Amino acid sequence: MRTKKRDFRAVWLVGPSLALLAVVIGYPIIRAIWLSFQADKHLDPSTGMFVEGGFAGFDHYLYWLTQRCMSPNGTVSTCAPGNLAVDFWPALKITLFFVVVTVFLETLLGLWMATVMNRSFLGRGLLRAAVLIPWAIPTAVTAKLWQFIFAPDGIINSVTGLDIAWTTDPWAARFAVIVADVWKTAPFMALLILAGLQMVPQGVYEAARVDGASRWQQFTKITLPLIRPALMVAILFRTLDALRMYDLPVIMISSSANSPTAVLSQLVISDMQGGNFNSASAISTLIFLLIFAVAFIMVKFLGADVAGTQNMPKASGKKKWWSLRKQEDASGATGTTGTTGAASSPDADTEKEVTR
Repeated sequence: MRTKKRDFRAVWLVGPSLALLAVVIGYPIIRAIWLSFQADKHLDPSTGMFVEGGFAGFDHYLYWLTQRCMSPNGTVSTCAPGNLAVDFWPALKITLFFVVVTVFLETLLGLWMATVMNRSFLGRGLLRAAVLIPWAIPTAVTAKLWQFIFAPDGIINSVTGLDIAWTTDPWAARFAVIVADVWKTAPFMALLILAGLQMVPQGVYEAARVDGASRWQQFTKITLPLIRPALMVAILFRTLDALRMYDLPVIMISSSANSPTAVLSQLVISDMQGGNFNSASAISTLIFLLIFAVAFIMVKFLGADVAGTQNMPKASGKKKWWSLRKQEDASGATGTTGTTGAASSPDADTEKEVTR
């Protein structure tokens, strides 16, 4: 029996792209992790002189997670107020707060916008184009625009007659950032959800109306289950993007690491501006691990089907894809043989009827 040679053309076609991605994506991650274990320029207690480099172990991670600082005489103590490490846990809480609130509001608003744009009416194309304008505006321009709106003598206070310090009061500043972020990113959610809505066949709704289903029942029993993959992918993308938020709170409110809207990314930039690149690499690695954990949970347990493989048949037991392919080929060959056999005996049905 002659064995079939493997075809490596797919490997040669995909290999260069994978190698390029490994260099562009893999190298910065490995480099950042390696730098996080290296020491920054510091004072050596034994000599009293500044030294550079050297292996630091997990000192940078303990610095951020436990506020563990090294005093000039070599003793370890809790970091004093004003140190960047003290702002780590407050920045993490603010980051997660922004993620939960903004993604929730953007999902609700995006779902409503997508439902409206999915209907047939005059000017639908113009509405779809106009909705994408906030998302197309650069974030820096959006931040300055809303900074003018929430200024002490801005539009909000002038129209409402209020005297709220939107950029200095902690909760007012956070509310302003949330409003600006929702205004900018809700169209992105609407665009992704609209793509899922357009994949829903209209015949399903017609059958539901014939059966007497109300609008709410059609939405909860038909629309939501069928657009769930697209909805979860939109939530995943927006969550990962919100975890990396930086420019909006910095431009709107303040770039200080202890501001009421300071997020994790601000600590990275502030640490780098202080010349502590290895310590900044450590907190960057922590942010990467946080984003990876969130993505893993959403893909593995919450059904964010990014690769579109949830509806594909899975091999049972230890069967691999090539064994399934062999089974399909064998079944196809059997079906062809059966069809040929049936075609070669046209009087088979007649003989059965005579026998009966």
